[in-house]
Amino acid sequence: MKYRELTQRLRAQGCEFVRNGSGSHRIWWNPVNNRYTSIPDWGNKDLKTGMLRAILSDLGLTPREIQKR
Repeated sequence: MKYRELTQRLRAQGCEFVRNGSGSHRIWWNPVNNRYTSIPDWGNKDLKTGMLRAILSDLGLTPREIQKR
């Protein structure tokens, strides 16, 4: 999954972009549980599975919650 697709799904769950981080990283926030994470923006390169799991864990979400419907 690419950065753009992930962020569209996170927005659908109520997450919000906060600010640019260091380098190509972006800081996102889940207002439901007040949790933050840093997501690398690698353009057209896919994020690795372990990275996706860590991002979702940081935000308190499960993979099922962001699956395409």
